[in-house]
Amino acid sequence: MSDEYEHVSRGKLKLKSDSEIKKKKKKKSKDKEKLREKVEKSLEQSGGSSAEQARTQAAPVGRVLTKAEESFKKMQDKMQKKRIMDKASMTHKQRVEQFNQHLDGLTEHFDIPKVSWTK
Repeated sequence: MSDEYEHVSRGKLKLKSDSEIKKKKKKKSKDKEKLREKVEKSLEQSGGSSAEQARTQAAPVGRVLTKAEESFKKMQDKMQKKRIMDKASMTHKQRVEQFNQHLDGLTEHFDIPKVSWTK
């Protein structure tokens, strides 16, 4: 029986994908890091991190927003500010009390029905 297994390799198996992954490591580009540093410096010099400044810098250089896109972004900002102000206006305790009042106002139709038939 030992004659049958003489040609079998006894070491660990090497997969092709393992050797390819090791060879294809990408180098980090220094250009991206330099660009990030420039953006951070310009934000610090301009005096803040307002949403409009971040949006104009994040937009592609050659692209101009249409009127519809501008109005959409303005409405999104407005709605986001409103949501933030609504959440910030009430404490957690007040929100829980308001939710409990809402639940008290609901009919019993929404209550969880009994499952057990024995009682």
